Amino acid sequence: MELTPRLRAVADRVPEGARLADVGADHGYLPVWLLLNGRIRWAVASDLRPGPLDNAKENARFYGVSERMDFRLCDGLSAVRPEEVDAVSIAGMGGETIAGILDSAPWTREDKTLVLQPMTSFPELRLWLQQHGYLIESESVAREGDRLYSIWTVRGGTMPPLAPAELCAGRQSADPLREEYLDHILSKIARALAGQRAAQRRDEAAIAWLEEAAAGLNAMKEELS
Repeated sequence: MELTPRLRAVADRVPEGARLADVGADHGYLPVWLLLNGRIRWAVASDLRPGPLDNAKENARFYGVSERMDFRLCDGLSAVRPEEVDAVSIAGMGGETIAGILDSAPWTREDKTLVLQPMTSFPELRLWLQQHGYLIESESVAREGDRLYSIWTVRGGTMPPLAPAELCAGRQSADPLREEYLDHILSKIARALAGQRAAQRRDEAAIAWLEEAAAGLNAMKEELS
């Protein structure tokens, strides 16, 4: 069984020997792969829809790991007890959805490792984590096809204030794909700025924030060079 580059990057951040809650498990590939490779002890797969959860059950049966997995039809972590797991993975969801799941499970701040791979709303999610007692310990970038994905390791803790550029792209790192990721975020900022400047009712505060973010991202690029 092989994982996609995106899911493999998520798998690499799950602590060895953990009991994992995989939220939005879909086909269950992540926990099944981790169990097959002896990386985790036990996993619970949760999903809001019965179809994907049935797929996860079938894959667990096919690969012979059903006895080390449980399956919960629920919203986020609502049917997972804090004492059952050491780590939580939430991948492939929008940033606002991830924030909502964590907001409904404040126990995730208590000695748990969270592996997050948001698809949208990166600044909003980083700011929410900062304001709600979470610390982003590290971030990495994975390439899958033409897309770049950001994977975060998060724990409960105090996170220093983030500048606009850091809210958009995370704190500076030596990741091999960091410069390309910065270019990717800069292109998004440029499009947002163009839209704001062309609007009939310009939001000057938003424009100033985007300009500050762009300047910070360019400074990060220069630092890497």
